[in-house]
This record gives sequence, C-alpha cells and structure tokens, in this order.
Amino acid sequence: MIKKAIGMLEFRSIAKGIEATDVMLKASQVDIIFAQPTCPGKYASMIIGEVSAVKNSLNSGKRAAEGYVVDEFIIANPHQDLASAITATTEITQINALGIIETFSISSGIEAADIAAKSGAVQLIEIRLAKGLGGKAYVLLTGEVSAVHASLENCKNILMKRGNLVEVVTIAAPNSKLIERIL
Repeated sequence: MIKKAIGMLEFRSIAKGIEATDVMLKASQVDIIFAQPTCPGKYASMIIGEVSAVKNSLNSGKRAAEGYVVDEFIIANPHQDLASAITATTEITQINALGIIETFSISSGIEAADIAAKSGAVQLIEIRLAKGLGGKAYVLLTGEVSAVHASLENCKNILMKRGNLVEVVTIAAPNSKLIERIL
C-alpha cells in the first residue's frame, strides 16, 4: 500500500519560492496542489505524493531556497476533509458549534486543521490561507460543542509549543446570521 502525503514550503521571497518549486517538482514524482504568492509578499507551494517522494521534494526545495523558508510541513495520511477545506468546497448542512483556529502561517493553519480533524468528531468547514490576512491562516470547523472544544484544545497544546498559534475559539450555537456569512 502506497502512503500518500502532502507537504508544503512557505517562502519569504516570491522569486525564490518559484525557483524552489521548480526544483521540488524536478526532484521527485509529486503533483502540485498549489503554488502561489501569498500575503504579505510571500510564496507557498503544496505538493502531494508518496511519503518518501514528498520528503525528498521538500528537502530539495529547502536547499534551493536556503535562508528563505518561513515555514514547512509534511503530513503523512492527511485527513480526508483537508482537501475540501482548503478549496472551500465542504458540504455543511448544520453547525452545532463553531471552532476557529487562527495561526501565524498558512503551513501551521493546514497542520492545525489536520490535527483538529484527527482529534475528534468534527468536520472541517474551511481553511483560509494568507490572502488578505497578513500571512496568517484560520480554520473553521464544526461538531458537537464538546468535540469542537476537545479538538481545539489538542491543537492549542501542540501549536503553542511551536509558537505558531494566535488563538482558538469555540462558539456554541452560533447566530444564524453569522452562519450565513460563513457558509
């Protein structure tokens, strides 16, 4: 069985980010999920493939952009809701409680979403990445209040150790007008 992984490098230079992305794609058999400029004047590249290929590709990209990598991650066996949350295509019919995770980087936002989704019976709604956010990211998720709270606490404990967390918030029974704006 081939293990899938996603990996990402976030760069402080758009030019070095584009160059490193090219190196990453030439280094291993990986596919690109996205590669784009982000706020404030950074660049991010996310790839998918076999775990060893993603690791090799990221290492090659880091060498090519030495001194320009702001953040990074690799997630082996990412949660099934991650892709739809990144592309904001999650089908949500009901929001019991709303969980919000705010991070300092897009890499840590995606990692937080994966951690939260794997921590309990929650559903990822959306992951907003950097554009118009000053380089930050935030994750929206839903579930029962206790499940949302437990997932956020798990994320908080992990991300605080890394220094990537801005804040986590649980809103029990959010107002319908707010839900309309979120969905």
